[in-house]
Amino acid sequence: MNRRIPSALVNADLAVRRYGDLGTRWLHGMWEADPLADAVVADEFGASSATVEVRKALVDGIDALPDAPESLRALFAFLDDEPEWLDHSRLDNAADALIRHTPVMGMVLGAASLLRGAASEIAGKPLALTGRYVSQPAVRSVEVGEWLRHVIARGGMRREGAGFAFTVRVRLIHAHVRRGIVASGLWDEDAWGVPIPQPYMAFTIAEFGHICVEAMQTLGVRFTDTELDDIYHLWRYVGHVIGMSDELNLCKEADHVLVEELYRLTSPGPSQDDRDFVAALTDHYLVPELANLLPGNERVRKALALRVMQSLQRVFVGDAEADALGIPDSPLKHVLRRVGPALAVLNRIQEGRYPDRARSTLRAYKVRDVAMDRMRVDYRVEHDLVDAAPR
Repeated sequence: MNRRIPSALVNADLAVRRYGDLGTRWLHGMWEADPLADAVVADEFGASSATVEVRKALVDGIDALPDAPESLRALFAFLDDEPEWLDHSRLDNAADALIRHTPVMGMVLGAASLLRGAASEIAGKPLALTGRYVSQPAVRSVEVGEWLRHVIARGGMRREGAGFAFTVRVRLIHAHVRRGIVASGLWDEDAWGVPIPQPYMAFTIAEFGHICVEAMQTLGVRFTDTELDDIYHLWRYVGHVIGMSDELNLCKEADHVLVEELYRLTSPGPSQDDRDFVAALTDHYLVPELANLLPGNERVRKALALRVMQSLQRVFVGDAEADALGIPDSPLKHVLRRVGPALAVLNRIQEGRYPDRARSTLRAYKVRDVAMDRMRVDYRVEHDLVDAAPR
């Protein structure tokens, strides 16, 4: 293991003093990527490609590919061996709990989770170098939504499930991005570690886990303790499939919180690329989506949506991070900070009006699919993930 610390990280000594072994693993993990997926991407597949062969193995199984290289066999030996702790019924329960709050979840993933991630210029370097999130924020957001559509579904993360296949494809996309960035000569390993390292993979899981849940709770969503445990169980398995090492994979809520703290502590802060990303995401995706829900003519809806969204962003990430990301301030944030309890009461009243939980959950899945199909049309997205996008 490389024992150096990337020079662009800050507060490395404090991270070790404050977090002990976890702080050390966090710092050393900046040199660790995903050996299994990286080996597949680096291998030779003759007239085919790693992407094509992985898709075949997902559908037909690795034994259907007698000429598969050892790298691909090693990856699928890992993927086909479910961990002993996995409970698929808990994954289904988590999917049901989350799907009932799809509109709120969709909002906070953009307004809270992605913005918290934008607080580190090192973590944002791969996105900045690919350029897709600033030039195509809506398309990229729809791709993420398409992945989530299959992950947050009953049976989605079973071996034959679409969520499992999509997650493996994301894992290979990450490996391709790492390989391409290193080959470009634009990556400063001494300063930044490896592209998409284990610590930032862990933080990404926290973005979909605790950061998302906490923001949903701010907007009045209430989960039971069992639902929360199952939600973190879901993201633990997603982390496993997507290539997280056991040393940094997140098992419970406390793990998510610690990773968030280490991310903030060691980050040098956002760059202009990150501020450009936040502005593009807000203007070209979050505001139009919120405006769709508001009354009035288009100009009024967009103006109001912009003010509300920027105020929500400040509520979710705090004033210091919002200032660093260039998000304008507004007194409306003080009002929005107080809406959670009132919305929680309204949610309970709504649930009381529709006591058939199974029927309302099924309806929520259908509403989510309709919303995703509408966004695919609105933003002219004909592919599912970037590995299938027109070049």
